[in-house]
Amino acid sequence: MSEGELFAAFRTHERWMAEAMKEARSAQEKGEVPVGAVVVRDGLVIGRGHNQVESLSDPTAHAEILAIGAASGHGEGWRLTDTTLYVTLEPCTMCCGAILLARVGTVVFGAADPRAGGVVSTGRLLDGNPYRQQIEVVGGISATECGAVLSDFFQARRD
Repeated sequence: MSEGELFAAFRTHERWMAEAMKEARSAQEKGEVPVGAVVVRDGLVIGRGHNQVESLSDPTAHAEILAIGAASGHGEGWRLTDTTLYVTLEPCTMCCGAILLARVGTVVFGAADPRAGGVVSTGRLLDGNPYRQQIEVVGGISATECGAVLSDFFQARRD
């Protein structure tokens, strides 16, 4: 990839991560851990989600799971091979499983999660793909902003 192509890709990732951040802020407004996700296909958001674990009393109601579910019902079928999932926090083990099952083509995350991240922090769960589909992973997009929202949320809870 040329320098110009890399810059364009980075700008595209930043644009969609800003959409995921809107979802994270929606979660925060509801008192949820501020994680947001969007699924993008052909330059359009086809699925959105933010953490709703508390409001739905459902431990599986993570942003990624909800965004993947919304995208899978978008009309193109449940296989999301030609999509990119943007999520503000590195996906956990459960969400990595959903990403694999949905056949998401690319995962772009913001802040790393050294405690529970399953993509690069505590494991490399997307590397051992039993469905033989290569998943592209890009980490660290808008990481400072994504991490700050989470840090501020937990700091406010401790205070």
